[in-house]
Amino acid sequence: MAQYTLPDLPYDYGDLAPAISGEIMELHHDKHHAAYVKGTNDTLDQLAEARDNGALGGLVGLEKTLAFNLSGHKLHSIFWTNLSPEGGDRPDGELADRIVEDFGSFDAFKSQLTTATAAVQGSGWGVLAHDPLGDRLIVTQVYDHHGNVGVDTTPLLVFDAWEHAYYLQYKNVRPDYVSELWNIVNWQNVAERYTAATAK
Repeated sequence: MAQYTLPDLPYDYGDLAPAISGEIMELHHDKHHAAYVKGTNDTLDQLAEARDNGALGGLVGLEKTLAFNLSGHKLHSIFWTNLSPEGGDRPDGELADRIVEDFGSFDAFKSQLTTATAAVQGSGWGVLAHDPLGDRLIVTQVYDHHGNVGVDTTPLLVFDAWEHAYYLQYKNVRPDYVSELWNIVNWQNVAERYTAATAK
C-alpha cells in the first residue's frame, strides 16, 4: 500500500522571517506536519487490519482519526506552497477579477479572511475556497482540520490558526500573526490553484 510522505518545504526554514520565524517553521513542518503524515499512515494500517480481521467495531473512531490526520496533511501541504519569501501585495489577472466579483473588492475579501482566521474558536484554519456548484469563491472557517467545510469545495489559500503555527513568536495575539501572513502570500500559487479548480 502506498504511504503518504512529508513534502519538503519549497524554501529554507528562516526564509519567511520576520513574518514566521525559522524556529516555528522547523517545528511546524518537521514535528506537527510529520505527525499528521504518520497518523494518516498508521490509521490506514489499522483500518486494513480491522478489515482483514472482520473487526470493524471501532470503524467510526478510525474514520474520524483518518479524516483529522489526512486533512491536516493536505492543508499543511497547501499552506507551505501558499507562502513565499517573495510573496505579498495582491493578486492580478483572472483571480483578482473573481475576488472582486465575489467579494466586492480585494479589501473586503482580505477583511473577511482575516476575521475568519483570527476568530476561529480553538484550533483551525481560515480558507479561501472555490465552490464548483455555485462557481464562486467563498471564505470558510475550518475547525481542527476538517469540520465546517462545504463538500467538494477546493481550498485555494489556507491560513493556519492553530497555536503551534504562531505561539512561540506571537504568543496569544493571533491577529498580529494573521496580519503578517498577508506579507508572504504566494499569489502565483493561489492563482494556479484557482485555474486548476475552475478547469474541472
